Amino acid sequence: MEPHPPVFTCRLTGETAEVFGGTGDEVFPYWSFTKTVLAICALKLVESGALRLDTPRPGEGFTLRQLLDHTAGLPEYCALPAYRAAVASDEEAWSRDQIYEATMAQGPRFAPGQGWAYSNLGYMLVRERIEEAAGQPFAALLSEVTTRPLGLQSIALASRRADFARVHWPEARGYHPGWVYHGCLIGTAADAARLLQALFSGALLAPATLAQMLRRHRLGGALDGRPWTDCGYSLGLMTGRTGAVGRALGHSGSGPFCVNAVYHFPDAKPPVTVASFAGGAAEGVAESAAVHHVCA
Repeated sequence: MEPHPPVFTCRLTGETAEVFGGTGDEVFPYWSFTKTVLAICALKLVESGALRLDTPRPGEGFTLRQLLDHTAGLPEYCALPAYRAAVASDEEAWSRDQIYEATMAQGPRFAPGQGWAYSNLGYMLVRERIEEAAGQPFAALLSEVTTRPLGLQSIALASRRADFARVHWPEARGYHPGWVYHGCLIGTAADAARLLQALFSGALLAPATLAQMLRRHRLGGALDGRPWTDCGYSLGLMTGRTGAVGRALGHSGSGPFCVNAVYHFPDAKPPVTVASFAGGAAEGVAESAAVHHVCA
């Protein structure tokens, strides 16, 4: 049996942060936890009236809500052999039009609203929608909506190989974050936990908007090698249950060399938010570490 990779975790209970593994200053890729932040930014624009959740754009059959909860029926670019080969060969990232055309050539998975299929391409479109509506780049909106008001100084949007030079994992330092077309945030475990805790404490969205974010598409039960006993997806959030620990609300993520799990556990007494980061490709390692530290 291969040994588990080292795991770096921050557990946040109220204002008390506890670090397990490392110093707490390590910077990690947030991978698909970035989707949660994109969803927060999109919903802030919905609150202001700049975006609509349930009105399709002219010429499109899907809505922003369907992009956010992966029910738009769009295909997935990670399924493309040429994409996987280019990432493995450490090539420069393709252009936006190249990835869009190659992905859409696979055809839709289903009619909008008639199924569920994870689509990173869908979140590329979410980013484009929010940048258009806000009239500013995602990095600027990220600062305005989350990191500056919350004082999260470590979080940044990586756009160049040089940005990954800050990342803890040595394998990351030549990776081009442009291969993550919706964007890849980087930051510490503590700041990831603080951002998610702020969402559920009401610091980022109005109660009615947060209720919309939590509307859930149920997907199924237990997953092999992972702690989930019930799985679902909301707007930018993986939502389900993890056995006796109860509900878990947040997002896992994975890239070529590491994984993460950033979750809020509202049924813990008191509620706990945990961010775990591990090397390797098994998301269950980070998820299981997060669940373990709820009661540690």
